[in-house]
Amino acid sequence: MAPADPCADLRANPGDRITYRGVVTQWHCDHVGHLNIAHYVSRFDEAHWAFFADLGLTASWQRDNRRGMAAVEENLRYLREVRAGDTVTIVSRLVQIKAKVIVSDHVMTNDATGEVCATERIACALVDLDTRKATAFPDSIRTRMLQLLPSEGLSP
Repeated sequence: MAPADPCADLRANPGDRITYRGVVTQWHCDHVGHLNIAHYVSRFDEAHWAFFADLGLTASWQRDNRRGMAAVEENLRYLREVRAGDTVTIVSRLVQIKAKVIVSDHVMTNDATGEVCATERIACALVDLDTRKATAFPDSIRTRMLQLLPSEGLSP
């Protein structure tokens, strides 16, 4: 029996964000006719950057502060095929804040059917680009993240 999907209720939270919407083209598909794994990953990656911006971690903030976000752990689940012509949306949610790491869930749905196609849980660290080490989120960013976090997601 498969474990419960941690992203199943993603659109029920007020902190949820639409972070990606797009159409699958034929060249995104593999030889069996569905979205290739590389293109699932690229869509989730685009969603991450939009989500980071919603949290205050914009590209300009990262450049100006010599900071970057780095994935440290990722779990993807492929649940339904996505084919050429399908429009998909990714909704993202912050689920945990630690001093230097955030964990977020991302759910890809087929716009026509409403079915969940894929889910991702990812942990990302804020990295000091000069020292190349994880660093604590500044208070201003942490305050913004706390506004979007379900109450059970705060960790030391």
